[in-house]
Amino acid sequence: MAQRIEDHALIGDCHTAALVTRDGDVDWACLPRFDSASTFAALLGDEHDGQWSLRPADPAATPVRRHDGDSLVLSTVWTTQTGVVEVTDFMPVDAHRAAIVRRVRGLTGTVEMRQVLRIRFGYGTVLPWIRQVGNDDDPVLVATAGPDAVVVRGPRFRADDHRHTATTTIADGDVLDTVLTWYPSHREPPEPFDVDAALHHTRDWWHDWTSRTRAEGKYAPAVRSSLMYLRAMTHAETGGVVAAATTSLPEDPGGERNWDYRFVWLRDASMALASLIAHGYRDEASHWRAWLLRAIAGDPDDVQIMYGIAGERELPERTLDHLTGYADSKPVRVGNGAYTQYQGDVFGEVLAALHDARELGVEESGASWSLQRALLSHVEAHWQEPDNGIWEMRGPRRHFTHSRAMIWAAFDRGVAACEEFGLEGPVERWRTLRDQVRAEIEEHAWNAERGAYRQHYDTDEVDASLLVLPQIGYCAPDDPRMLGTVAAIEEDLRVGDDGLLLRYRTSSGFDGLSGAEHPFLACSFWLVEQYAGSGRVADAERLMDVLVGFANDVGMLSEEIDVATGHHIGNTPQALSHLTLVAAADAIARAKGTVAGHRTRSAQRGGGTWSVSGAGERAGRPA
Repeated sequence: MAQRIEDHALIGDCHTAALVTRDGDVDWACLPRFDSASTFAALLGDEHDGQWSLRPADPAATPVRRHDGDSLVLSTVWTTQTGVVEVTDFMPVDAHRAAIVRRVRGLTGTVEMRQVLRIRFGYGTVLPWIRQVGNDDDPVLVATAGPDAVVVRGPRFRADDHRHTATTTIADGDVLDTVLTWYPSHREPPEPFDVDAALHHTRDWWHDWTSRTRAEGKYAPAVRSSLMYLRAMTHAETGGVVAAATTSLPEDPGGERNWDYRFVWLRDASMALASLIAHGYRDEASHWRAWLLRAIAGDPDDVQIMYGIAGERELPERTLDHLTGYADSKPVRVGNGAYTQYQGDVFGEVLAALHDARELGVEESGASWSLQRALLSHVEAHWQEPDNGIWEMRGPRRHFTHSRAMIWAAFDRGVAACEEFGLEGPVERWRTLRDQVRAEIEEHAWNAERGAYRQHYDTDEVDASLLVLPQIGYCAPDDPRMLGTVAAIEEDLRVGDDGLLLRYRTSSGFDGLSGAEHPFLACSFWLVEQYAGSGRVADAERLMDVLVGFANDVGMLSEEIDVATGHHIGNTPQALSHLTLVAAADAIARAKGTVAGHRTRSAQRGGGTWSVSGAGERAGRPA
């Protein structure tokens, strides 16, 4: 059975990643890209679907692990009855190859280390042809099947019932490296590389990157860790930011809410961009903007909510019926059928993020402004259409309030680009459309009887995504209508003693799926931000402390939390969880008057002075 989700640690090279358990198993790795078919897939089945185990032979050995500083170099110290060893796991950056390095170093005494290697390509379906090609002094194992091949250098492995094993005694001061490198099977195996140099470079590369993070206060370590994971999920060559490193980790263990998140959602990537540039990472903003230009080039009517890592448009969804699924959660899916959905909010997310980049000094290019004008032209033509919403409902399209507010934000950022930065565009038309969208929202989304905004125009239910309204500047955090909405969200969506939030009540049944789900971490971080913006700083810190406490020992957060057990639920590490953590920490810092990152238009508008436009209403514009 797969280990708990929170028992995993991420290593990665900004092209792909692997998950390593506390017990020393690599049970998830897709090589050479995040979205490649797996080489190790025990996470979604068992060891026969691919796994690389490295641990002491002593069953009583105990591990203690950590990341080496703010880096994705993972150190695990094993203590046994006969000695102590350190295992260092990492994926070399800038190596122009997909490689996993596992180094064992003796610290005291002697320890017998055992490796069990099961290589299975194609999500566990392909048993490769494996052969020894080295000699006793330089043992080399090569595994080949179809387009995939890996070469393994290190100790001599011996065949044992469709697996390969190696046992080595490590004494004080001994160093043993095992290096697995993927390569296209039509090529010759790549030459070995200097592991010492690769380790030093990888460690220094991550330390240099994280040292530039602008973060202060008690949540600074969590902010640095979260930004590191966001960088790890940003593809080094294309600039695409994947939503998570995994597929099909369930939102409802044993149920069908299992999705492939190894793709680039415009929404998540836009919010990740905002978090990165607010903390000093402008190069990443330019890199992502270039990805966006390539991905959505062409007719604006063809814009999708999500793309492949290099901008691929076809992401057909299929199930892998041979895999039992994590905690027997089926189906296991690869691809994501949501790419065909229309979600109007993504236009606002993209345009808001690009406007934040302008405010933070990222130079606007003619091509990028032309792109934004094209997006606004598309929004002009389609703004009245219903959509599937931020949560990708697989039921009928609706007029979701969050989506309508993001349409408002799209026109608002177009107006601001012209008024504040002198860019050219039909500003009067955009201003008129912005006001029309607001009038529609106030007429149809406001539930006067309850004193709260609705999830969509045809229901009295609320939705945690409504917490985003102040963040985008639609209203102030302390607007009476927003405070009423927060009260309704607290009443309907909080669960558990700590008051974590569900996204919405699945009992309404309109999302087109069976089963339930657990509190969604991003929504709870949004609530922290709302509390901080509306003066409830003590409540914000109380909830923030709880949420940060759910991170595992290496700072990773998944998508959801089981409040009954504290276990992580859903795909991991989840970009949306980490980027909303960063925003929540910044909101608390602003509320307390400390410095944390830069203050973007959204933050200024969300916490500024607001003019009253009528009884119980705010104009949604700073005075």
